[in-house]
Amino acid sequence: MPKNKGKGGKNRRRGKNENESEKRELVFKEDGQEYAQVIKMLGNGRLEALCFDGVKRLCHIRGKLRKKVWINTSDIILVGLRDYQVNIVVFLSFLSFCNCK
Repeated sequence: MPKNKGKGGKNRRRGKNENESEKRELVFKEDGQEYAQVIKMLGNGRLEALCFDGVKRLCHIRGKLRKKVWINTSDIILVGLRDYQVNIVVFLSFLSFCNCK
């Protein structure tokens, strides 16, 4: 039988991104964007967020950011508002706690 040389499955991906904890630039909101706080994770790439304008909205996580940016409840995120759907927004960026102060 051949020797098992390790690093199969998810272990290969885990060792690749070790320096991810470096500080990122703070992204400020632009026109058509809003800051929000995560209230509840709904699953299937969706979450419920309370925007800073006082409206509770359903947020959709883009496919580019799924499994790359992990979000927890009470995190501050940047969302993009849709013109054609008022109560649904798109997750754009994650603001880490140290950047929000």
